[in-house]
Amino acid sequence: MVEELNQESLLEIGKKAVDLALKLGADEAEAYLSYGFENTVKIERNQIIRGLHKIDQGIGVRIAHNKALGFSYTNIFDEQAIQKTVETALKSAKSSKPDENWPGFPSAKRFGNPKKVFDSRIVDLSVEELSSQASLMLDAALGYDKRVFVTDGEMDALFLIHAIVNSNDIEVAGKGTAISCYAATLARENSEVTPICFDYDVSRSYEINPEKVGLNASKMAVSALKAKKIETGNYSAVFTEVSLYLLLYYTLMAAIKADAVQREQSALKGKIGQKVASEVLTIYDDGLFEGGLFTSRFDGEGVPTQKTVLIENGMLRNYLYDCYTASKDKVESTGNAQRGLLTAYLSTPKLEATNFVIEKGTKSNEELLNEIENGVLIGYLQGAHSSNPASGEFSVVATPAWKIENGEIAYSIKGAMLAGNIYDLLLNVSAVGREYRQMDHLVSPWVRTENLKVVGQ
Repeated sequence: MVEELNQESLLEIGKKAVDLALKLGADEAEAYLSYGFENTVKIERNQIIRGLHKIDQGIGVRIAHNKALGFSYTNIFDEQAIQKTVETALKSAKSSKPDENWPGFPSAKRFGNPKKVFDSRIVDLSVEELSSQASLMLDAALGYDKRVFVTDGEMDALFLIHAIVNSNDIEVAGKGTAISCYAATLARENSEVTPICFDYDVSRSYEINPEKVGLNASKMAVSALKAKKIETGNYSAVFTEVSLYLLLYYTLMAAIKADAVQREQSALKGKIGQKVASEVLTIYDDGLFEGGLFTSRFDGEGVPTQKTVLIENGMLRNYLYDCYTASKDKVESTGNAQRGLLTAYLSTPKLEATNFVIEKGTKSNEELLNEIENGVLIGYLQGAHSSNPASGEFSVVATPAWKIENGEIAYSIKGAMLAGNIYDLLLNVSAVGREYRQMDHLVSPWVRTENLKVVGQ
């Protein structure tokens, strides 16, 4: 496929929009532009049902006038549409309430060079080629065991160029690719139906294995048959990267953002330099993580991305900042103003983690399990979104999950509930695996914790 727009052309459009805004009376102006396409193949109920090709482009304009902000966007790149967008953003700024804390748009700085974020093979992939890959995944899932049913799945390939220009001399652009697949399965035997199980693979380069994903999703579903109840008690627990992401996203990852701290909606307020986790845990946010899903030269405000150590051997070291929150605390932005992907121009940036990395340990996944006499393996969590980021309290259902006895998986667990506080859980982490996987923002191995309360049903 041929790129209809490139980085240089987006920057040129952005510069014209910013110049026009200043000419019309803006104090400051910013243009965020994106162009890209996404090819998707969907699977439902044991069948490939459709292939989709989606292309999008657009420009979002932010304008500051007397410390008040206005925003507008368009997906049309002609002169008339962009002029109307600029005028609308300026009108919005003039009618908005001034914000005395507004720090202004950032100025230009040196940018890093991320690695393994673009692969031309993904750009050239057609929907038909993705369909062939989806068929391999589906066949592998259905061929493993006749009791398996594939509820849904997907193959997805994404190409994106994004650029940002502002009136403080920022002019920067970048491009990237990503490819992903997942298969969701269940198994049926007589009257028993397992919970949904799934596996996935995702990469910024063309290095995924759909067949393995289909096979693993089916193996997991079969292993979830013959589920038994578990006695209520405190157990050792191993979290996969999927279950860990669901738990952390709505607790720690929300609480470590500076806006939550400044609103006094974080249990981490005032705890820089204090112990908040086990000494075996080191966690950092890295916008330049090699091959990371959220790796980029710059964030949604044009600030260079960086590695920020958050928790070091259990000690809290930093929060995550964008320009607005950094100005309030009189520190530098950590490059964590994020926008979306294909339609990033539709919204203003928000404070978010990039690649939230739990530093890997020395143990294999098998070793994490083998050292447990009485514990559970947590594959997925339901209800994590209802966790309380201000206190860290959570109450979730672990499904699928498995009972571990004497270092081996003994049986599948029926609907166990996990209750506790994320900071107690982090303080009780006893071991970290050495096998990284990325699940959305989280880059993590499996993690083992002790004394987790499990409520049987």
